[in-house]
Amino acid sequence: MMQDSAKKRNWIIISALLATLVLYLFEQVLLVDFFIKTAVKIVIFCGIPFYYLRPLSKAKIKETFALKRDGNLKWGILLGLGSFTVVILAYFIFRGMIDFPSIVAEIQEKSKVTPANFFFVALYVTFGNSFLEEFFFRGHIFLKLDQLGYTRLAYVFSSALFALYHITIFQTWFNPLFMTLALIALLVIGFVFDYVDRLSGNLLNSWIIHIFADLAIVLIGFSLFGFF
Repeated sequence: MMQDSAKKRNWIIISALLATLVLYLFEQVLLVDFFIKTAVKIVIFCGIPFYYLRPLSKAKIKETFALKRDGNLKWGILLGLGSFTVVILAYFIFRGMIDFPSIVAEIQEKSKVTPANFFFVALYVTFGNSFLEEFFFRGHIFLKLDQLGYTRLAYVFSSALFALYHITIFQTWFNPLFMTLALIALLVIGFVFDYVDRLSGNLLNSWIIHIFADLAIVLIGFSLFGFF
């Protein structure tokens, strides 16, 4: 039994590392546009968890989405409102220190995200991408490792990989100081997401917090793209 648990642990860790590496290659090496890398991310972030739980049954599907136990969403809503506020405040505090026009230009040139399609991209990022990341990093990595009895590893590995995964997105956006601050912030956020999901036994609370945070980011994006 312990040997089987170790095999599952190793499979989760290795597959998660490979998934992050592949996404980094598509984002920073192959330089594909937003829509191609989104399709790749959907296949990877959904395919790996479902492959892990094959063959699928009704119980397995429920386990895959980690929908069980406590349905209380108060922590998700409260922390979500807090995350929204923090992101907006951080933007106003640091906007003079970050070259946002260059970031917008890179997004338009490399990812092909423009004012014409930004509304649809923002909608997907807020609800679709946030769910994909929670499904993979919390539902698959954290909750599965925790269920296998590797709770400390689950916290450290899922949070650290969640932070490092974001390098695939903003590697060229920040100087070393802001890159370090961003990674530390994402590491802490990952621990918070893990904690609220472990309390409830599902990924709904972290998804709500993630939605609020991404909502703040896309509102900033609307401003940077000149909508208001």
